[in-house]
Amino acid sequence: MLQTQQQQATVLVSKLLKLPPLKALTLFKSSTELGFQQTHQSFAIILNQLLSCNALSRAQSLILQLVSGKITSPHFTVSSLLHHLTHTHFLNSTPLYEIIINAHVQSQLVDKALIFFNEMIDKRLLPTSNTSNSILSCLIKNGSFEKGWSIFEESIGKEFLDMHSFGIVIKGCCENGDLNGAFEALAKLKDLGWHPNVVIYTTMIDGCFKHGNAGRAKELFSIMSAEGIVPNQYTYSVLLSGFFRQGLKTDGFELYKKMKLDGVFPDIYTYNSLINVYCSDGKVNKAFELFDEMQRNGVVCNVVTYNTLIRGLCQEKRVSEAEKLLERLKQAGLHPNLITYNTLIDGYCSGGKLEKGLALFNQIKSCGLTPTSITYNTLIAGFSRAGNPSRVVDFVREMEERGIFPSKVTYTILIDAFARSKDMEKALEVFSRMHKAGLSVDLCTYGALIHGWCSQGNMKEALKLLRSMSEHHLEPNDVIYNMIIFGYCKEGSSYKALRLLKEMVENGMVPNGASYCLTIEVLCNDGKWKEAKVLANGMIKFGLRPSVPSCDLIQKAIDMTT
Repeated sequence: MLQTQQQQATVLVSKLLKLPPLKALTLFKSSTELGFQQTHQSFAIILNQLLSCNALSRAQSLILQLVSGKITSPHFTVSSLLHHLTHTHFLNSTPLYEIIINAHVQSQLVDKALIFFNEMIDKRLLPTSNTSNSILSCLIKNGSFEKGWSIFEESIGKEFLDMHSFGIVIKGCCENGDLNGAFEALAKLKDLGWHPNVVIYTTMIDGCFKHGNAGRAKELFSIMSAEGIVPNQYTYSVLLSGFFRQGLKTDGFELYKKMKLDGVFPDIYTYNSLINVYCSDGKVNKAFELFDEMQRNGVVCNVVTYNTLIRGLCQEKRVSEAEKLLERLKQAGLHPNLITYNTLIDGYCSGGKLEKGLALFNQIKSCGLTPTSITYNTLIAGFSRAGNPSRVVDFVREMEERGIFPSKVTYTILIDAFARSKDMEKALEVFSRMHKAGLSVDLCTYGALIHGWCSQGNMKEALKLLRSMSEHHLEPNDVIYNMIIFGYCKEGSSYKALRLLKEMVENGMVPNGASYCLTIEVLCNDGKWKEAKVLANGMIKFGLRPSVPSCDLIQKAIDMTT
């Protein structure tokens, strides 16, 4: 049997040597498919023939099949065959190493690719920049940034390092939060006498903004201009979105003017950034002016554009106009997504038009989209505000039936719904379920419960909740303090209200005007004029203006204590 196999191998090798490369490849493939077990020799011959006619993609495909285990043989292992190929004189070449390296990179076996890369360097075979860059890129993307940086440093000054290599490393630095490393790589690039291109500068500007360093981003843009490098659309988009994210709106709008003066036409991303800012600032009409400009300039709007405008209209309570925009979106051949529907549902629910919100909810299901926790939370919040806790419970049940687990937001909305309907027993039951579900409570959760107790006049339970917040590593905020102060004032407990006011100030918070005025009023009603006068002075010190009735009481307190 062994003798027969050896004879077959000899015959195959003889045929492969006589045939042209591509016909030899066909024979090699067909013999493999028929179960013929290839040898070191047959593999070496077919690879040599493919490399000799520069059929690199076909040769790499064979190595890839070998590395991925699609071609196997009892005559060799992957390691033994690759060792044979790279140590056979007629195959010991740069193209062979490169197809082996790239096959390993494609298979995400970057450490093995690195072994062959280093072996290649040791043999003084010069890799192409594409090969070294594919290893660099793979290392950085797979989380081996330090190893990638080490190879990059070792490669500086070598022929296979190019501008793209620097781009890969600089982008890797920016994505790994190493902004100083990115600037170091830029300095190394300039030390070689090279000039960074627009891609390098844009990547670094983006990195600066992502790490909150707008000053360095602006500085890079100035250097770029001084060096005569013309920013492209993407550069402007990165700068604009960066300025707006950092709240530097003046810089953003000035840049937009400069962009147009420089003859660079805004793209979809630029327009979307500007429209988003206008909508967030409540300048929806300005946003629509840009929307019209986009269409005049032939820039095709996307779903993000429409969603942003819909959100802007909903924030201004112009929900019917927002729904008309939904129809325009469909007429433009675009498909509304969950963000579109969730925004509109929130618009209608916030405006008390719950039936309209429900109609859109049904549209989501009819057009094949799946509601998310955000969709349900929006409806739950709407019906909660409308004082309809039974419908709220129905939504939670439907949500759970769909396999969507209630989130911290869902539980908080439920607690608020029951607290507002004065059913504190159910509110606390939900609070307990929240703990059992392993969800962490937050200030909003406590705020809903404390408000519930305060509205019922049960200040003992409200204070107990306030003091228990530290168990969850939470510090009460000014809203919660003001809530309890207001509750104490309602029941006429002037000293308890005064104690909490002092505690607030000691904790670095400023009570609101209502808390001051109510506490002053209660103190005056109790005849505690001295305390009322001290509190009034504290209020004025914080720049708060008392109401007219409070002014009269304050004057009376001053008169009574002088």
